[in-house]
Amino acid sequence: MTNLYARLADCFPEDREQRFATLPGGGIVSYADLAARSARYANAIVASGVAPGDRVAVQAEKSIDMLMLYLGCLRAGAVFLPLNTAYTSGELDYFMRDAEPALFVCDPAQADPIRALAATAGVARVETLDDAGGGSLAAIAADCAGTFETVPRADDDLAAILYTSGTTGRSKGAMLSHDNLASNAFTLREHWRFTGADVLLHALPIFHTHGLFVATNVVLAAGASMLFLSRFDVAAIMAALPRATAMMGVPTFYIRLLGEAGFDRALVAHMRLFISGSAPLSADIHREFNARTGHAILERYGMTETNMNTSNPYDGDRIAGTVGQPLPGVSIRIADPESGEILSQGKIGVIEIAGPNVFKGYWRMPEKTEAEFRGGHFISGDLGFIDARGYVSIVGRAKDLIISGGFNIYPAEVETALDKLAQVHESAVIGVPHPDLGEAVVAVVVPRDPGFADGDALKAALADQLARFKQPRRIHFVDALPKNAMGKIQKTVLRERYAEAS
Repeated sequence: MTNLYARLADCFPEDREQRFATLPGGGIVSYADLAARSARYANAIVASGVAPGDRVAVQAEKSIDMLMLYLGCLRAGAVFLPLNTAYTSGELDYFMRDAEPALFVCDPAQADPIRALAATAGVARVETLDDAGGGSLAAIAADCAGTFETVPRADDDLAAILYTSGTTGRSKGAMLSHDNLASNAFTLREHWRFTGADVLLHALPIFHTHGLFVATNVVLAAGASMLFLSRFDVAAIMAALPRATAMMGVPTFYIRLLGEAGFDRALVAHMRLFISGSAPLSADIHREFNARTGHAILERYGMTETNMNTSNPYDGDRIAGTVGQPLPGVSIRIADPESGEILSQGKIGVIEIAGPNVFKGYWRMPEKTEAEFRGGHFISGDLGFIDARGYVSIVGRAKDLIISGGFNIYPAEVETALDKLAQVHESAVIGVPHPDLGEAVVAVVVPRDPGFADGDALKAALADQLARFKQPRRIHFVDALPKNAMGKIQKTVLRERYAEAS
């Protein structure tokens, strides 16, 4: 039985005084500090009543202490459950009732409303943590010992639950085991050639698989270090790049860097690797970046439920418009979405995935879990094909998933919120191209009263119902939605009609 933390700790530098993270203000966190601070958080959550297998839900701003809490949860055998800071009270109420966390950790500024919400949802304990390392949980940790005997866990024991939007109804909790996360971290370390000499520029959020598991776990598995930024700020990125060897980002990061006059070949000549994921990287951006810097961005493909599945090669052709080849140990096949028939090379179908990286299923949704697997492979819902060289290309997304700024948004969730409003008779939500975000959320609404066209009123009504990134940037009003003979809304028609509407 091997705990993920224990497996990562075996890879830490022999000299534990070596640097793990450089903080925005210039502070340094060594690997010795990491071991002691994660131990204190492990002791703190145990003192707060958390037992192995219990969920610890966290909605707090990005901070090095939140990373230490993540590692402390692993060490204590708890299940880490990070939540997007944009989630509203209505969404949090659902997560609390569904996950039943033993401990909920929030920003001190939100403590009172969160405690009120927790009381109605049956969550016994709420503590706080802020982006400066303060808060009630930090205070408990400060009084705890800096040593902790890491709890043994089986490979299949849960390490984390990440909620992912559902195409219908509410979000689903993807259950990720210690082995799911460990296998992916070590595979990526080798595939992307990370070593103890690397310095990763980390500007990603850590409530998401990209910033939390891909970036952080790979650094730990390599005994490397990171430049830890609280958020993406183009000026801060430009200033940090000379001290980095690698960067992970979403396409929006690279688009914004290309908008800077000072972002040129000389600035990044020393860099070893730029990696992009969480949303499709356009071939045009890939080519422009290469022409400007001499670096070919390495694009890869992953999901909340599977971590990383494919990657363009470290050595070899990084082909614009593709997400590369299956990672070692990962099986990718293309199937007919309806029949499940395995399709031949070059044919477009649904991408299905198997491997040690694939999650254990959806939390408390056995029927949904069963429906999403076929012949031992997870049905991704993404449509793509595999070419003669084994490179995977994604051509679309089943079920109309929108990816905006690296976040997944399912139209059905936004449509449900819109349709509940008194002014709305019917709605359809689509993603349209956006130069910065990749896709923007656009709503097309049939009003209940002819002539009503107050988009601002509808946006205001949604403000407390949906996280900001899910809210429509534009709302268009029509007399009727286009439908086929079976009454199904033709979203392809809407996307064509409003393609320039972002």
